[in-house]
Amino acid sequence: MTQPQDILAFWFSEGPDTARKAWFLKDDAFDASIRAQFGDLLVPAREGALDSWAETPDGALALLLILDQFPRNLHRGHADAFASDSHALTIARQTVLTRRFDLAVTPTQRSFLYLPFEHSEAMADQNLSVALFEGLRDHPAMAAPNGVIDYAWRHRIVIQRFGRYPHRNTPLGRPSTPAEQAWLDAGGGF
Repeated sequence: MTQPQDILAFWFSEGPDTARKAWFLKDDAFDASIRAQFGDLLVPAREGALDSWAETPDGALALLLILDQFPRNLHRGHADAFASDSHALTIARQTVLTRRFDLAVTPTQRSFLYLPFEHSEAMADQNLSVALFEGLRDHPAMAAPNGVIDYAWRHRIVIQRFGRYPHRNTPLGRPSTPAEQAWLDAGGGF
């Protein structure tokens, strides 16, 4: 049976404070590894079957990787990529705001506890995301140009401008406004 440490050993295979390029790039081999080792955990995690993991810092981190990151890797371009976002946000709120488990993990690991706020389409969550990521500014890798703090601000700007992420419109069956379509046609990047 898969345990939180199995998830963390896989995701942070180069060390708990070492970033991996595969995390945020399309990498079919990396996605295949996630699918083979952990793909069967996505639905049970989304349905709450693994919520007990959130009682420890490592367990909460592993659960948020399953809820927030793994779907994005395994369901790129499909609605299922966002299907567990609301549950991830609930777990992130408990983990970060109530239990303060973010202070018990490395800065790199901490960023994955904050990503559910960045992935939210609610402005209040975007404001919290930026505040949380700004708290990592003392760590050079986090504050580097195109680092996690920079991306938190970029995501906030998109939500502030559109009230949602336009690149999710097609997978979620939402029509794009002319302004959103123009942004998407121009590259729609963060």
